[in-house]
Amino acid sequence: MARRDAAPVSSGGDDRLVELTRRLAAIAAELGLTEIEVESAGTRLRVQRAGAPTAPVVHAVAAPIVRAAPATEPAVVADVAAPAGITVEAPMVGTFYRSSSPTAEPFVREGDVVKEGQILCIIEAMKLMNEIESKAAGRIVKILVENGQPVEYGQPLFLLEPQR
Repeated sequence: MARRDAAPVSSGGDDRLVELTRRLAAIAAELGLTEIEVESAGTRLRVQRAGAPTAPVVHAVAAPIVRAAPATEPAVVADVAAPAGITVEAPMVGTFYRSSSPTAEPFVREGDVVKEGQILCIIEAMKLMNEIESKAAGRIVKILVENGQPVEYGQPLFLLEPQR
């Protein structure tokens, strides 16, 4: 009988871990995180999602275009490939800001011509403001992240058309 009494206690602990795991997975999905880790009372729990959700969407959209209308597919590929001359990616995980303060003008706007080393944005990570600089001279074709949004390491932030 001692075993039966022990099972519900263990099961209750397992139920709490399962519920915590589900909550962490929901939070990770809501915030667009690929990994989240929590440690409490000697128990460490890590939830990791597989892959980035944006890549499959791009491929899923491209495949029907090829099958449905092969004549329009090259134009779509050309539109995607042309502005992707230079991609400025997030060098860290943090929060993306287009300006130095909420009332300040953005560092850059779409269509602006920038120099190599010019500040494009700020990423706040662990209460530190990190200036992100352009890695080449060119024109800002597209800003891919909204102000105040969380970004992940390697996430594209800007598309630059190189200066000729």
